[in-house]
Amino acid sequence: MQGEGAAAQIAAAIQGFNRLAAGGPVSRPDLLIIARGGGSLEDLMPFNEEIVVRAAAASVIPLISAVGHETDTTLIDHASDRRAPTPTAAAEMAVPVRLDLIGELNTKTGRLTGGLSRLFTSHRQNLAGLARGLPDPQDLLGAAAQRLDDRTERLRLSIAARFAGTRQRLELAAARLRPAALAADIRRARDRLHDVEPRLASAVTRAFAAKHDAVDNFAGRLTTHSERHESLLVRGYVVVRDAAEKVVTDAVKVRPNTALELEFYDGKVGAIAGGSRRPVKRTVPPIGQGDLFKEP
Repeated sequence: MQGEGAAAQIAAAIQGFNRLAAGGPVSRPDLLIIARGGGSLEDLMPFNEEIVVRAAAASVIPLISAVGHETDTTLIDHASDRRAPTPTAAAEMAVPVRLDLIGELNTKTGRLTGGLSRLFTSHRQNLAGLARGLPDPQDLLGAAAQRLDDRTERLRLSIAARFAGTRQRLELAAARLRPAALAADIRRARDRLHDVEPRLASAVTRAFAAKHDAVDNFAGRLTTHSERHESLLVRGYVVVRDAAEKVVTDAVKVRPNTALELEFYDGKVGAIAGGSRRPVKRTVPPIGQGDLFKEP
């Protein structure tokens, strides 16, 4: 690979390999190595020829140049895909040691496993922190059930007292009237009162059943709300609280330079409100416990 005509032969070899079909009788190689041992400057001149440099630059097949020794530099080195200091280094570059590849793969596998483990641990800690900040649904249901039982007992006592007062007033009125003339009216009034009592008791029972159903519905909504809190934070929603740790829902209530706390799915961040705000009007029905004694 030196002397007159060497440059044309090198260029023709590069072009010939590139003209081979991928599925032809002679398969096109996956890599070309243009290599030559050391020599004088005149011996390396073919690798500086324009025809060789253009053929190397136009090669579709990846090309490694390994001309001369490490200190030798030719123009083909700049046109090739990679340059090796020696032909031996070019062979090592083209065919890596299998043990080195296995070691590198094991190293990256260990790093990936460690990163996933740290990621899962961090998410588990964030989830535990969010769970500690949420109220216990059982406590909320217990308080609502206690209020319902208290008001049920108060209503029952009030109805009984009302019946007792009405009966007493009726008996006093009957005592002041003449028994002979109004005895039939009193009996009819007493009979109507006896008829009304079971109907009223049945109505109260139905009202209590409806309120219990409302409490059960509220329990389901509360449980769903507590489960959705974490999923909303993960999807990108943020809970905004003021310095008193109260949730802020209206932009117009935030004054400039107000200290705020932003709760994301993976932690909390402090922030300072800016000087401008553009409230957006939204029509969102209020979410709350509601009145347990209001008919649905």
